[in-house]
Amino acid sequence: MPTFTLAELANLTNCQLDGEYDCAVHSVASLPSAQTGQLAFLNTKDFRQYLPDTKASAVILKPGDAKNCPCNALITSNPSLAYAKAAEALHPLPKKSPGIHPSAVIGSDTNIDPSVAIGPHCTIGDKVVIEAGVNIGPNCIIEDHCHIQQDSRLLANVTLLNQTRLGQRCLIHSGAVIGSDGFGLADDDGKWVKIPQLGRVVLGNDVEVGAGAAIDRGALDDTILADGVKLDNQVHIAHNVRIGEHTAIAAGVGIAGSSIIGAHCMVAGMCGINGHIELADHVHISGMTAVTRSIQQAGRYTGTIPIMSHRTWRKNFIRLKQLDDITRRLEKLENSSS
Repeated sequence: MPTFTLAELANLTNCQLDGEYDCAVHSVASLPSAQTGQLAFLNTKDFRQYLPDTKASAVILKPGDAKNCPCNALITSNPSLAYAKAAEALHPLPKKSPGIHPSAVIGSDTNIDPSVAIGPHCTIGDKVVIEAGVNIGPNCIIEDHCHIQQDSRLLANVTLLNQTRLGQRCLIHSGAVIGSDGFGLADDDGKWVKIPQLGRVVLGNDVEVGAGAAIDRGALDDTILADGVKLDNQVHIAHNVRIGEHTAIAAGVGIAGSSIIGAHCMVAGMCGINGHIELADHVHISGMTAVTRSIQQAGRYTGTIPIMSHRTWRKNFIRLKQLDDITRRLEKLENSSS
């Protein structure tokens, strides 16, 4: 692992250093567990209790917490961002040696840069383009006419189906399937007839796709994830969905077909988003919310019922079922008194 002085880390993370410029740090750790030579960070009030007793050589924290820091401090208004930059520098990804494993199967008329690393038991289809610096983990399947741009990484067991395109520096986690058929069916007198899915999936630069996620190809037009989109594990993106730049979507979210999600949105875990609707830029959806209509204005939207005792929930639900009857009776009383 590389070692950095605090002066170097302060410059790298754009922090103000309060302490020893030449103090050496070799790794990151949490506030309670950090030891000499390690860097910790404090971003939430829940962890302030650990600050006075930390054994870390330095802590990344906000200006208001600096007075309580018993060691060197890297001070910033955004500790999470500074920590991300420091952790990336202190814990760089291991370099993969270029080359194609002997067990890999490579199709015809491919264009694979010599710097690419392809792991064991991969299958690469015909007319595939893989640009410089790409790393493909074991057991990946890349079908015909796919294109992967520079420095993207596919971890183990990723599947890219026909004509999928990945931008630069994409990260695809294990088990993700990109380019599967959308759920397009026609009703033939009670029997379902499959509608051919003829579009592609196109990912921009710096897109991350979580483990077990599924992104369906478009029915006619493409399914598109713009630059910087981040998907957590087990997210499902249906056919013809478009997601704007730097939107983040947490685990278990399902987005139905032909919906448009704006830029810089945040969708918390287990949300469901109907098809053929549109979310404006900078929309934040709380966890387990059902989005059934378009949202035209930025802001935070919530459709969940907070947890309560089962007995209270049953009583409230009974009253909820009576709401329509109560409303009608109230309207009748108001009309009779007017």
